[in-house]
Amino acid sequence: MGTLIMIGQVILGLSILIILHELGHFLAARAFGIKVEKFYLFFDAWGAKLFKFNYKGCEYGIGWLPLGGYVKIAGMIDESMDTEQLKQEPQPWEFRSKPAWQRLIVMLGGIIVNVIVGIVVFWMLAFSYGESDIDNSKLAYGVVPGIIGKEVGIEPGDKVLMVNGKPAVAFNTDVLGADVMMGGAVLTIERQGEQQEINVPTDILNKVADHKAFEFAQPRRKMRSVGEVQKGSEAERMQFQVGDSILAVNGIPTVFFDQFSDEIKKNVDKPINVSVMRDGQELSLAGRVDSTATVGVSLTMEDLPVTAHTYGFLESLPIGTKRAFEVITVNIKGFGKIFKGDVRADKALSGPVGIAKMFGTEVNWLRFWSLVGMLSMALAFMNLLPIPALDGGHVLFLLVEMIQGKPLSDNFLEKAQMVGFFILIALMLFTLGNDIIKW
Repeated sequence: MGTLIMIGQVILGLSILIILHELGHFLAARAFGIKVEKFYLFFDAWGAKLFKFNYKGCEYGIGWLPLGGYVKIAGMIDESMDTEQLKQEPQPWEFRSKPAWQRLIVMLGGIIVNVIVGIVVFWMLAFSYGESDIDNSKLAYGVVPGIIGKEVGIEPGDKVLMVNGKPAVAFNTDVLGADVMMGGAVLTIERQGEQQEINVPTDILNKVADHKAFEFAQPRRKMRSVGEVQKGSEAERMQFQVGDSILAVNGIPTVFFDQFSDEIKKNVDKPINVSVMRDGQELSLAGRVDSTATVGVSLTMEDLPVTAHTYGFLESLPIGTKRAFEVITVNIKGFGKIFKGDVRADKALSGPVGIAKMFGTEVNWLRFWSLVGMLSMALAFMNLLPIPALDGGHVLFLLVEMIQGKPLSDNFLEKAQMVGFFILIALMLFTLGNDIIKW
């Protein structure tokens, strides 16, 4: 069931974005009196269609190949490679008959809609949910490094004071933010009362891909007491009780959850003695850690210093706009690292399987719309790349035409479109194959 939910969410999210992107081209073309012959969600490769109908001279439908969508604009060299129409005399309702500036707007229509959608989604999320984060300055016990944090050099109890010379105020935004995740950041930390700097490797995204998560650091938290004892577990046999305060494992003090967790993991399939405080009396509970490195207790923790902000309707607009364009900034930095060789393409790029995993196996509307907003901005960025067959390629050729005062030849455009098509197919196969290998 979880897999079906994941597939359903990714199909719904991408379908919304594809339809809206193509609607941008469609509306711009219609506004300038250009005929649109087809409007399709997914590709009807080799003429195979799941559904279609005609309305006012345009064929609307759903294709069988879920690799995007398209609008077929009369008199335009596009991915359909239908050049028969171009052999006829230009008609006033064709794309090629319109001024270059109108054709430029038509080609930018999808990108503009994607940007608008991204801004609106993040705007509404800011208005509906506000912003919440952990006050990093109030983390009295510092952080606990994850797998990647340990490799970088962070130790339990370190306090992250600054990132790239700027105070680390909000934990999720600053300590776990894009500047750190993208690599190359300089962290100023406090360790045992002394300040020192840690350089985050520029190739950290390779490590993120290897571990399949950005396990950098988490706030260090004190344990309060046992909140639940699982029935039939080793903890029940050891006679743990709700409300017990854990003091030590095998004589080693465990004030913080990470200390308790580490000691349990060290003693897999071994006997342990856990010291607890119960009703003012210290007790020793004997047992054995099973192969899953658990004993069967859930623990209540010290509260985190969470800060929350709510915003009015108009007040949320600049917040949402900032979030939306941060997606494009991250994409630009990511591609820059690939071209520099800091990050391997096979580790940085994901295809449909990777995207599906981000949606998850449970319905969470905050996560769903956050991903839709992020993907909308990412699609805008990707479509603006100057690759033939993408909107950015058409935009580049139109700008060249406007500068030189005459259009590029149909022969050149046809060949460029073919080259771009093969580049896109190669990229799709690469990302899909990469997804399958990772999976």
